[in-house]
Amino acid sequence: MEFLYNVVAVLHFVGWAIVLGGYLASLRTPGLYRGVFHGAATALVAGAVMMGLLESGAVDAGFEVDRTKLTVKLLVALVIAVLAFLAKRQGAKRDNGTGPVTPGLKHTIGALTLVNIVVAVFW
Repeated sequence: MEFLYNVVAVLHFVGWAIVLGGYLASLRTPGLYRGVFHGAATALVAGAVMMGLLESGAVDAGFEVDRTKLTVKLLVALVIAVLAFLAKRQGAKRDNGTGPVTPGLKHTIGALTLVNIVVAVFW
C-alpha cells in the first residue's frame, strides 16, 4: 500500500504543478488555461485518496495525522477546483476555450494555490 500512496502523492504534486504552472503561464493573457481545472481536479482527488489511505491505517505515516490541517487543505483544494471550473466555463464562451476570465477569479485561484502549498509546508 505504501507504493500506491507514493504514486498518488506524485499525482497530487503533479496536479498542483499544473495548477500553479498554468496560472503563472497565463499571467500575461486575459484567459486561463483549461488545464488548470484538470490539475485542480487531479490534486483534489489524489489528496482525498491520500487522506483516506492515511485514515484507514493502510499506510503507516510515521507521524500523527493532523486532521485539522488535512481538512483545511481539502476545503481550499475544493474551492480552487470550483473556481477553476467556473473560469473554464467563463473562458469557454470565446476563443476556443481560452477566452478572457475575470482577473479576480484568475488571481484568486493562484493565491489559494500558494496558500495551500504554504499550509502543506509550514503547518
